[in-house]
Amino acid sequence: MLGSKSQAADGFNRDDCTWNGIPLFGRVQVVESFADIKVEIVTSFPDLRVKTVESFPDKCGRWEFVESFPDFKIQYVNSFPDVKVEFVESFPGWP
Repeated sequence: MLGSKSQAADGFNRDDCTWNGIPLFGRVQVVESFADIKVEIVTSFPDLRVKTVESFPDKCGRWEFVESFPDFKIQYVNSFPDVKVEFVESFPGWP
């Protein structure tokens, strides 16, 4: 088993809300290549529920989209994602 008991074989760590050590909250930049995480948008069975915020993206699933100085970069894909996300208006985080 990897690291702590909540570290799954798929790279998710629910204790600190990370995927392979990358926090799943914070300032996010969308890129076409060289992304830290490949993301597929889904409407059911997500790995993570995401709420878009304008400030304070400091809790699991809260993303502030930026053009520069991101905490991590994502690329939208239609297949073979690292993380499947569902955009929500409330209750972001683990499903």
